[in-house]
Amino acid sequence: MEIDSLLTLATIVVCFSMLIITRLAADGVLLSGVVFLMLFGVLSVDDALAGFANEGVATVAILYVVAYALSATGVVSWMSQSLLGRPKTIRSAQLRLMLPVALFSSVLNNTPVVAMMVPAVSDWARRMKMPASQLMMPLSFAAIIGGVCSLIGTSTNLVINGMLIELQLDEELALFDLAWVGIPCVVAVIGFILLTSKWLLPYKEGAAARFEDARQYTVEMLVEKGSPLAGKSIEQAGLRHLSGLYLAEIVRDGDVIRVGPTRYLRQDDRLIFVGNVDAVVDLKHIRGLVSAEQQVFKLDDKSIDRSLIEVVISRDFPLLRKTVKESEFRKFYGAVIIAVSRNGQQIKQRIGDLILEPGDTLLLEANSEFVEKQRFAKDFLVVSPVADFQPVESKKQWIALAILVGMIATASLGLLSMFEAAVVATCALIITGCISVQAARKNISWHIIVIIAASLALGKAMTNSGLAYEIANILIGTVSSSPELTLLAMFVLTAVFSAVISNVAAAVILFPIAVSAAESMGLNVLPFAVMIMVAASASFATPIGYQTNLMVYGPGDYQFSDFLRLGVPLTVIVGVVSYLVIPTIWPL
Repeated sequence: MEIDSLLTLATIVVCFSMLIITRLAADGVLLSGVVFLMLFGVLSVDDALAGFANEGVATVAILYVVAYALSATGVVSWMSQSLLGRPKTIRSAQLRLMLPVALFSSVLNNTPVVAMMVPAVSDWARRMKMPASQLMMPLSFAAIIGGVCSLIGTSTNLVINGMLIELQLDEELALFDLAWVGIPCVVAVIGFILLTSKWLLPYKEGAAARFEDARQYTVEMLVEKGSPLAGKSIEQAGLRHLSGLYLAEIVRDGDVIRVGPTRYLRQDDRLIFVGNVDAVVDLKHIRGLVSAEQQVFKLDDKSIDRSLIEVVISRDFPLLRKTVKESEFRKFYGAVIIAVSRNGQQIKQRIGDLILEPGDTLLLEANSEFVEKQRFAKDFLVVSPVADFQPVESKKQWIALAILVGMIATASLGLLSMFEAAVVATCALIITGCISVQAARKNISWHIIVIIAASLALGKAMTNSGLAYEIANILIGTVSSSPELTLLAMFVLTAVFSAVISNVAAAVILFPIAVSAAESMGLNVLPFAVMIMVAASASFATPIGYQTNLMVYGPGDYQFSDFLRLGVPLTVIVGVVSYLVIPTIWPL
């Protein structure tokens, strides 16, 4: 074995080992490996940087922006409320969760889909009084396998397809060609989870459920004019079973109306809710409800520049012994009081009529400068921003949804490439005000982009050094008597690598091996590429193999063994389905 091959093999082994046995960041580890090989001449500067210019990598980055826009405009919230509903059993809850997530992941990168759905599923589990551990892993697995159905469903598919294009083959994959193998895999995975999760998944409430917010806020919301909630009952409006929150009173024309599930809502109804801070934040995401006090004390800032902040009033607060309305709090501080908590008790007054006292905790909506101005002031004992608050531009919801449909349609019909369609969609989202340029820039997961680009460079090093060809020769020597066994061997190798490292890294490194094996045996490269795409996404067996598994690991309160118990048989099932379907659709 040549010195370059030995250096490349040693670098990859060290990188793999560090990813398995340490907690070092994957982007740092892989990038260090690339730098090492570049310093020793295995990689040129152009080869090391080529991954950042890859069309698939750029498409992944742009799709993060599209996914964020869907969340920021309330499309995802609308989907969770409309699609998840109120199932009566855990099995029906899993089915209602996995089907739309798998569908959504087939047209959007699955990582941001799970990122958007985790908080919604956490709240949904609490509201339905179901263990989060029975829902979080199915969420991740449905997103993973749903991503197999199209080129844009997962970054791995995009990257491998980009490498296929570079080979300049006569055959190329269209947007939904992978559905031939993806749909059978989706059916097999969802069916197996529904049949076995009762025994293979633990029953745990989740980490977040054990740390419920003890502060009970009173918040007053207004059914705005033209609200879709007007004319609906409390049950129909979805306001009866809210997580961490309950509707205490309805004030209509100055009278207090009894709350009941069949009570119908009207425009200008004032709804008095009591709940914790997370629930109050979620309440602001319900389309058709606005903060009642904000109608009197409006902020001039754009919603994208505002944030939610908790403050505790001190004895030096200058507006003591005045009502909120008399104090003109908004003019004094440039902030609006959204909700009030006092000694954990329900407040029987409207917020505008409440006389503020020392120790009251206020939930404010203010501009980004408020925290810096008031952090060390004597007016408040505590000034703390609410983490992960994201104002929802619900008026832009249907615009964002239309842009998403347009992006998918133009890419599906071949009018634009996926990268071009995603770029046009992102520009449209910014021009229409669905998101700002700053928000778009901030919500790209740059560390994932670095991981993919560095993995591409390591794959290039395997080709440059000849290591890929040497491994391919060993592989061919073992199973050369059967093209089908060679195809199966690629699945096993890719799935094993994907279980312990980044699935993108595994796919990119093994792709040149597959190409070498296919070419040396005179076989079609395409079925091997598809097999690697599927195998790289069959990352069910460990939490470290796929980004979405890591995202649900904490909220589901899982242990490493929980993934092995359900993930290993799922990997075998996907392997069997792929082995039967791929050679039929893409002959060897």
